Amino acid sequence: SLEGHTNRVTSVSFAPDGKTLASGSGDNTVKLWDAASGAQKSSLEGHTGDVNSVAFAPDGKTLASGSDDRTVKLWDAASGSQMCSLGGHIP
Repeated sequence: SLEGHTNRVTSVSFAPDGKTLASGSGDNTVKLWDAASGAQKSSLEGHTGDVNSVAFAPDGKTLASGSDDRTVKLWDAASGSQMCSLGGHIP
């Protein structure tokens, strides 16, 4: 088991190469894990609400996360850096 989130896990997604697993949580974070060892690679912070969805781009270089804060954030999967935030989503 992969331990590190402080609230429920709401979404998981494997990178296309199968080497990285992303998890989204009610603790407002996305975490990236080494799928082979289970080690946490990084914690992506920036959402202010539960993260309900995570998905890798087909090339595995970008990760998208959707949140109750009404934003979709795009992350560089290698560095964990936030690339942009897409707002304006209405409930």
